Amino acid sequence: MELRPVAAEDMERMYLWRNDEEAATLAAGTSMAVYSNVSLDTLRALYEESVRTSRLDDKWNRFAFSIYTLEGVHIGNCDYRNVNLVTRTATIGIAILAKEYWSKGYGTDTLKTLLRFLFLRLNLNRVQLDTWSGNTRAIRAYEKCGFVVEGRLRQNEYVNGQYYDTIMMGILREEFALNH
Repeated sequence: MELRPVAAEDMERMYLWRNDEEAATLAAGTSMAVYSNVSLDTLRALYEESVRTSRLDDKWNRFAFSIYTLEGVHIGNCDYRNVNLVTRTATIGIAILAKEYWSKGYGTDTLKTLLRFLFLRLNLNRVQLDTWSGNTRAIRAYEKCGFVVEGRLRQNEYVNGQYYDTIMMGILREEFALNH
């Protein structure tokens, strides 16, 4: 896997993915209504605004990557955010949005790449994430990488007319080092 900074040319694929109901539902859960139904012009404007207003020190608070296969195919996005330099923690998100790459290990590979960067390059001690309980493929990928369930908010998500739990998961640097 190759993680690249999000680029302007990624916006057309993002537009298609964000407006694909199945991909958007898995990526955004309850927030799908805000995540999808976005115009290409809006995505381009958001991208331009983020480039124009970004500062070097912002990278400690949030940084987004486009996920590319080694063959150069853009298949999704991931990010880290809410970096706390005192406790050396961050929150991550990941979405493999190209359906033809689902259930083939790309999410797990991406997570390992991102975690190596966060633990070894940024020297973080703990990484956390959350998802909705209906996103079973994602939960399996997180567990394969060593994440453990740390909490559950019961019926905190509402997806396609049904309530789901929010699953909070985390991994420590030492746990990642033992398995990778």
